[in-house]
Amino acid sequence: MRIAYLDCASGISGDMTLGALVDAGVDLGRLNAAVESLGLPGCRLVAQEVKKKGFRATQVIVEHQHEHTHRHLHHITAMIDRGRLTDRQKDLARRIFTRLAEAEAKVHGTAIEKVHFHEVGAADSIADIVGAAVGWDLLNVDRIVASPVPTGSGKVKIAHGECSIPAPATAELLRGIPLATSSVPFELTTPTGAAILATLADSFGPLPAMTIERIGCGAGQRDLDEQPNLLRLFVGTAATAREEELAGCPEPVWVLETNLDDLSGEVIGYCTSRLWDAGALDVYTTAIQMKKNRPGVKLSVLCPEGRIDAIEDILFAETTTLGVRRWPVSRHVLQRRSHTVQTEWGPVEGKVGWQQGGLPRFAPEFESCRQIAAARGVPLRQVYEAAQKAFDPSQVASDDGPRPGQ
Repeated sequence: MRIAYLDCASGISGDMTLGALVDAGVDLGRLNAAVESLGLPGCRLVAQEVKKKGFRATQVIVEHQHEHTHRHLHHITAMIDRGRLTDRQKDLARRIFTRLAEAEAKVHGTAIEKVHFHEVGAADSIADIVGAAVGWDLLNVDRIVASPVPTGSGKVKIAHGECSIPAPATAELLRGIPLATSSVPFELTTPTGAAILATLADSFGPLPAMTIERIGCGAGQRDLDEQPNLLRLFVGTAATAREEELAGCPEPVWVLETNLDDLSGEVIGYCTSRLWDAGALDVYTTAIQMKKNRPGVKLSVLCPEGRIDAIEDILFAETTTLGVRRWPVSRHVLQRRSHTVQTEWGPVEGKVGWQQGGLPRFAPEFESCRQIAAARGVPLRQVYEAAQKAFDPSQVASDDGPRPGQ
């Protein structure tokens, strides 16, 4: 399995992502062909080698004509649809911008169609996101893992005034993503970088077991006194989950558990929502019988090792528990990646999973189906059924490369 790891020690931005991709071997000419097809006047990507605190890296700058245009999501998606991109590249670019629009809509309390992009709707940001979508498609990896993300500290000026770091949209995009402490007095993670990361990354944590083939270093624009302003991209191969398990290297996850007999269902429901937002892999409750014949609830959480402290903090803050049990477990997971199908009501996002030697299968995402059901006035069940019927395993094989058993 081909795997990519993003070392976000100095955060992530659109231009840092492009620099890391180009430095890892993605053809700059193909990125420029895609960007130039968008119809942005004089817009192109220029790469140069630079040094950050003595370390070599590639810096990508977007050259473009000055403009005063502010765009809505439909303007940008129309631009992407007209561009000379593959269907997969268009889909990824649209999904990144949709993530951005959803975050902006949330923080401003408006509908996604009414979001008025400012900085992110400018030519350079559009080129960053479309270039990143094309670059990741050309990199052709099966799984993307990223380190915890530092946001920086202090304040940043945006179109709506001065805001604390992370900016509101950036913070919304990073919900559920582990953050790293940083005292650097600048914005390290931008909304564009956060949107790319939130859309692409399958999981977060330390560098996984892999054989490194290439390392790309993307430089940020700013020179930092504290550290090199770099985004490192490791590309290589890793064993499948089953092979790692047979080799004695299972995926490390933890179970955290507590019993509750004096808490209302409403509070437990709120607690589970917070646990999901904090990066839990699974949250569930079990009806149990406790002392003095009192009915109770066993609240169980499955989480990565790096999220144990955050999960326990929520359990102690939101419940009446005086203790939390925890133990490490191993699990066998299917290989999987994001996939979008087209239905009569529009695109539905989901996940494709496959086992060694087996055919891929598609699971629609609830939120994507829910949005279509609400917008189109159709039963949620029909949207699920239509999405399942629209899935074509042979299309996945042609898009993502042959699968075992195909």
